[in-house]
Amino acid sequence: MAKCCVCEKGVTFGHNVSHSNRKTNRTWKPNIRTVKVVVNGEHKTVNICSRCLRSVRSGRVSL
Repeated sequence: MAKCCVCEKGVTFGHNVSHSNRKTNRTWKPNIRTVKVVVNGEHKTVNICSRCLRSVRSGRVSL
């Protein structure tokens, strides 16, 4: 699974816990998008999570 190039967010592992306290494995996956951006005058394809994509488009974060 890909990671976000801005915040390094990736897959998180944990358990589903039932009422009887049985635990089954599960994963939480970030909303990763593949986006074409211009970095230092070059066109690049980067993997970025939707939260960081909003920040980049609004100008709060730069790549």
